[in-house]
Amino acid sequence: MKNIIYLLLLSLSFACAEKVSSERKEQLASRSSDIVQTAIGPLELPSPYSTESAVKRSEIVDWPAGQTPVAPAGFRVERWADKLQHPRSTYVGENGDVFVVESNTRNSANRIILLKTDNGRVLSRHIFAEALNQPFGMLILDGYFYVANTDATWRYPYKAGQMKLDTSAGEKILATPPRGYNNHWTRNLLASKNGDKIYVSVGSGSNVGENGLEAEKNRAAILEINPDGSAMRQFATGIRNPVGMDWNPVTGELWAAVNERDKLGDNLVPDYMTSVKEGGFYGWPFSYYGQLQDPRWAEDPHSDLVAKAIMPDVPLGPHTASLGLAFYTADEFPAKYQNGAFIGQHGSWNRAKFSGYKVVFVPFDEQGKPQPPQDFLTGFIADAEAGEVWGRPVGVTVGPAGGLLVCDDDAGIVWRVSAE
Repeated sequence: MKNIIYLLLLSLSFACAEKVSSERKEQLASRSSDIVQTAIGPLELPSPYSTESAVKRSEIVDWPAGQTPVAPAGFRVERWADKLQHPRSTYVGENGDVFVVESNTRNSANRIILLKTDNGRVLSRHIFAEALNQPFGMLILDGYFYVANTDATWRYPYKAGQMKLDTSAGEKILATPPRGYNNHWTRNLLASKNGDKIYVSVGSGSNVGENGLEAEKNRAAILEINPDGSAMRQFATGIRNPVGMDWNPVTGELWAAVNERDKLGDNLVPDYMTSVKEGGFYGWPFSYYGQLQDPRWAEDPHSDLVAKAIMPDVPLGPHTASLGLAFYTADEFPAKYQNGAFIGQHGSWNRAKFSGYKVVFVPFDEQGKPQPPQDFLTGFIADAEAGEVWGRPVGVTVGPAGGLLVCDDDAGIVWRVSAE
């Protein structure tokens, strides 16, 4: 089993040499670029260290009064809910209730807000749960409300329409390694279509295993559990920071949005969304985009494992922080959006020029195969030269009336995009 092989390697391996000599960097930078074949066509990737790894963090400034992000012609964008504390993700109940997670790396509200809605309008808001620990993923399944905190997944008795979660009645069903490298603290949840399994995404605890691979146990992985937390296993590994997850409505495959590694240059390595194969290994930390070796593992390349690394399906651009993922299956949007995927890109911090800071759309054809991504919701960058942004999109969810809900993390807003 691939999972067993990977676990053995984790227990036996040492940390990578994160710092590569200047001479070696020059040798690598002089190489020709690599061309790989993805599901949407060939992708040219620069050689490692062909550019410096920059640091350019964004500064949040207030949205001007009346201004919104920009959607394509034929769509309307509205400030659906605001004055939230770092809204990260949303979840929609069958009765139209919308749950909003408020959490952050620092000064986290650690709570869930309930929005009562009617025909796409917010009627009222309530504190549904509080005193959590960096929550992110949510799920309603068989009489339980599940919450994925950074260090554990909990479930609580729940009935549709319930206004407040009784956290004293909670049951811890799965411990997960807490926090992680550069905000890899999010843990997302997704139930199988028949509800007999739950999938939990866990990001890496490091950039490329520099703290030793024993510290990466059950990280950089999508875990599978029974609804009561039993029978935990690694469904897929080597997938550095998977956050958004959803089911391809045509093929039934699990798909995930994944953040790739840093410090190889401005344009390496592109984040991606991909179908996730059971037992699949996606390269981290030893390789990227299939068999392209990470030079920081040159002395311990794990060649046998790298040979099995799966090529990601859809590149989404370098350092975009592609986090949210939702397939669109409602009826409100035009037909071209049916069964396609929306991805929330939180935006770069380690690139000379900003990348991300938008929502992109990936069309899928009638066979459920992806096509090249296209911009959908833009206008989050206020002044790129000054490093100022109005917002940073994260979670994307199809709302109760068919519109797209977009969590604008640092701005404290949930935007709603609807067809005119």
